[in-house]
Amino acid sequence: MLRMILAYCVTTAVLAIFVYMGLTEYSLRAAESGERVIKITAHKFDYTPNEIRLKKDETVVLEFTSSDVDHGFNVPELGLRADVLPGKTTRIRFTALKAGKFEVHCDNFCGVNHEEMGGMVVVE
Repeated sequence: MLRMILAYCVTTAVLAIFVYMGLTEYSLRAAESGERVIKITAHKFDYTPNEIRLKKDETVVLEFTSSDVDHGFNVPELGLRADVLPGKTTRIRFTALKAGKFEVHCDNFCGVNHEEMGGMVVVE
C-alpha cells in the first residue's frame, strides 16, 4: 500500500513538472515569435482590461488569471472560451478572423453581480 501511495506521489510530481515546463516553454515561444501577449485579470465583477482591441487576422496569446474566485471568459461569436481560476494561469492562442465588436461574458457563477460581469473584444 505504501509503495502505491509513493508511486502515485512521484507520478503526480513528475506530471506537474512537465506541465509547468510546457507552459513556460509555450510562453517563451509566444514571446520569441513576436505574438502579443494580453494579460487579463478576472475579479468580482469585472475583467481588467474590460476591452481588448485586436486587428483582424492578428494572432495573440490571451493570458488569464483570477484574483478571487472561479470565473469564465466566453465570447461565443468568436468561439473563444476559458476557465479562469485563482492561483492558475490559463493561456489561449487566438486569431481573430472577423471584424466587429463582440461581448464577453463570465459563464462561471461568481457571486451576486455575476450577470453584470462582462467586457468587449473589438476586432478592427
